[in-house]
Amino acid sequence: MIRVALVDDQALFRAGIRMLVDSQPDLEVVGEASDGREGVQVVRATRPDVVLMDIRMPVMDGLAATAELLSDPEPPRIVMLTTFDLDEAAARAIRQGASGFLLKDADPEFLLAAIRTVHAGSAVIAASATRELFERFADAAPRPVPPAYGELTEREREIFALAARGLSNAEIAAREFLSEATVKTHISRILTKLGLRDRVQLVVFAFEHDLA
Repeated sequence: MIRVALVDDQALFRAGIRMLVDSQPDLEVVGEASDGREGVQVVRATRPDVVLMDIRMPVMDGLAATAELLSDPEPPRIVMLTTFDLDEAAARAIRQGASGFLLKDADPEFLLAAIRTVHAGSAVIAASATRELFERFADAAPRPVPPAYGELTEREREIFALAARGLSNAEIAAREFLSEATVKTHISRILTKLGLRDRVQLVVFAFEHDLA
């Protein structure tokens, strides 16, 4: 069962998402909050796997709440909710360590798939939109490539490049004639070597160091 928390200041929106999520046999809502400060408390009390976090809220906004939660020893996956498809605040949250972003008017099936995708860690949700977000809000000058990248094997660099383009484990496996399990192992090693938390952080790393 994937445990989900909702942090959004619109009660009607939360009620709709709760109904949708709770209708699924593999998902359950374990907590709700109407602002970032309450959200931090609820998430720490309920220990969800995935948090849907609104960006703009009273008391404490989603960016501050996300930063606070990601400082915890075992933070949940956090997906930012926004009304704008090219939202600089969403880009900042992902740079902080959020696992992706969703538009609030996303198709219900897409939202459910996004929760499962983030939990599984096998792909980047809305990969093309995430790439567009970072193309729009990328730093003016790329940073120097860190020495850790040089520790990747040639095979790992090939898989890094495909993952940086947003390909899922299944897509990389088909393209490289590998099993999904092998791709998953390679991705895990790449993330460990580069000190990255998840695949969306890999995409950020690639953009920031001009490796995409």
